[in-house]
Amino acid sequence: MGRVALVTGGTRGIGEAISVALKDAGYSVAANYGGNDDAARQFSQRTGIPAYRFDVSDFEAVQAGVARVVSDLGPVEVLVNNAGITRDTTIHRMTFEQWDEVIRTNLTSCFNLSRAVIEGMRERGFGRIVNIGSVNGQAGQYGQVNYAAAKSGLHGFTKALAQEGAAKGITVNAIAPGYIDTDMVRSVPPNVLEKIVARIPVGRLGKAEEIARGVLFLVGDDAGFITGSTLSINGGQHMY
Repeated sequence: MGRVALVTGGTRGIGEAISVALKDAGYSVAANYGGNDDAARQFSQRTGIPAYRFDVSDFEAVQAGVARVVSDLGPVEVLVNNAGITRDTTIHRMTFEQWDEVIRTNLTSCFNLSRAVIEGMRERGFGRIVNIGSVNGQAGQYGQVNYAAAKSGLHGFTKALAQEGAAKGITVNAIAPGYIDTDMVRSVPPNVLEKIVARIPVGRLGKAEEIARGVLFLVGDDAGFITGSTLSINGGQHMY
């Protein structure tokens, strides 16, 4: 069997594409999900990838969920922190709950999952962690102070953890997707989406499979000299 990979938010959208790409590349994949049992069941039936329900924002739930994955598949050697939500509104209308839910799901989850697997990776002298950030964590976005803060924090988290893991054979990198053709993006009003696409130099939305290919590259043995980096896959929308 191949290395065990755990993908959070791994049953839909970008996460599904990552899970499938890893499986097709020979990894033994576990896909986490938060609450949509029907979608998760259909995903597993369609792909043959087992789905594990636990709340990534809850430290104890993550410990128990990772323990189930390890019991079923073996030690987690590849972690993809992909789970994320939006609760968009301007700050003068944003409730604390809208702020807190996004921070916990999009950023605190990365600590929870990384903490659950890091000791085993250090003991084995190998690990790959890829955190899925966002162009809006790099450039900001109107009505997304919670989301932008969480994703920006994730990029700093990546650089710091990369320094801690490097001597133990653990690489930690981030991918910052631009606007990808997923259910989340399709929920944007058509007139707003048109304006977004108009700002993308390549003239289209990205594909989830394009993000998945970036993950495959970063988790491979050939990427062992790449750590603490952010790979921007955004069609040229934001360059720096």
